[in-house]
Amino acid sequence: MNLPNKLTVFRMILIVPFVLLLLGGFHEWAWFTAIFGGIMEYVDYIALAIFIIASLTDMLDGKIARKYNLITNFGKFMDPLADKLLVCSAMICLVEMGRIPAWIVIIIISREFIISGFRLVASDKGVVIAANYWGKFKTTFQMIMVCLMIANIEKISLLTNIVMWVALALTVISLIDYIWVNRGVMADTK
Repeated sequence: MNLPNKLTVFRMILIVPFVLLLLGGFHEWAWFTAIFGGIMEYVDYIALAIFIIASLTDMLDGKIARKYNLITNFGKFMDPLADKLLVCSAMICLVEMGRIPAWIVIIIISREFIISGFRLVASDKGVVIAANYWGKFKTTFQMIMVCLMIANIEKISLLTNIVMWVALALTVISLIDYIWVNRGVMADTK
């Protein structure tokens, strides 16, 4: 397994401690407070740091893969999947914490299922569909939105809301673009 693919797998592994820290700090589970009791006020920031590190691996794995010609079908499939798992896990946690409306997360996750369906159909036809720029912009804004919502800083709540709406708009735009550009994949060739 090459370095970019290892970074993708590492990003997926980081989801577990990220979710445990974020929800453990929010719910103050007994076992969690027994372990982290002295630093409970900082667990959101530790979770945020893990999320940022995981997000940076997304940027890094692609750059390394392109620079050193290490692009693989594994990476083309797993990199976007790792992004989806990271961002969707974070947003589901944020819904539970009351920091983002559930309907926005439903739209975002629905988009991810639709795109995954397209990728499965394409794969069945021997076609690997890589992420495009709209999808990358969408993911970037979603990651920024998650960071702002985890930080939960009252003074920048307007900025957080603006980023949330931009992320939602990019989610819808990227879905429409993805369907349009790849519409031939869904054509029945029998």
